[in-house]
Amino acid sequence: MIHTAVNGVMFDFSGTLLRIEPVEEWLDAVLASGGGPRGGPARGTAAFDDLVRRLTRYGAQPGGPDPVRVPDDLVGLWDERDLTPEGHRAVYTALTREAGLGDPELVEALYERHMSPAAWRPYPDTAATLRALRGRGVPVAVVSNIGWDLRPVFRAHGLDALVDAYVLSYEVGAQKPDAAIFRAACTLLGRAPAEVLMVGDSRTADGGARALGCPVHFVDPLPVDRRPSALAPVLELTGR
Repeated sequence: MIHTAVNGVMFDFSGTLLRIEPVEEWLDAVLASGGGPRGGPARGTAAFDDLVRRLTRYGAQPGGPDPVRVPDDLVGLWDERDLTPEGHRAVYTALTREAGLGDPELVEALYERHMSPAAWRPYPDTAATLRALRGRGVPVAVVSNIGWDLRPVFRAHGLDALVDAYVLSYEVGAQKPDAAIFRAACTLLGRAPAEVLMVGDSRTADGGARALGCPVHFVDPLPVDRRPSALAPVLELTGR
């Protein structure tokens, strides 16, 4: 139960406010755009479905399913993947190659695709929730473990004007659940940690805000069409 009045909100990005397209759509978009080898497998074929399964198993899509098992030689890079753009690209392109994709152009095209605004979909209640918070004068920060600049995604989906601060792991040099990243967000919002609600989908990463004294609310990272109103409790917790 949250006892302190909430006067600021931190939101996780992936799986909380927006979700990346399914792996099969990610792959299909790249192949359809000519980003891969000519004559690549067509969607709906056994070869395409097999490729989707391998990409999913190896966790090759940033923002998508985690690897079933990270190869031993990539564990160190995986653990620190969100601290630098170079490390983020290196580990995900390596996982794509581990999945059996040998074409360098396809590997790079898949990585580039995941940073495209078109690859991300806001949850149905994201814009309305952010607008309501703005109307109440409650400042909002997006706090994300990420190795690239997500601001263009928010701009493309008309959400950027509703966010007061972005606190990205590769920019601040700290990853959730490290309290340092949450402290940086609270400072930018001008609020004491006990007043700032952290909303996210990871009990481990986002739950790290509790160490700083922040209240925490969790949502499930379901597909966009299966999660129409999970952010509603945020407005109840910030009711004035």
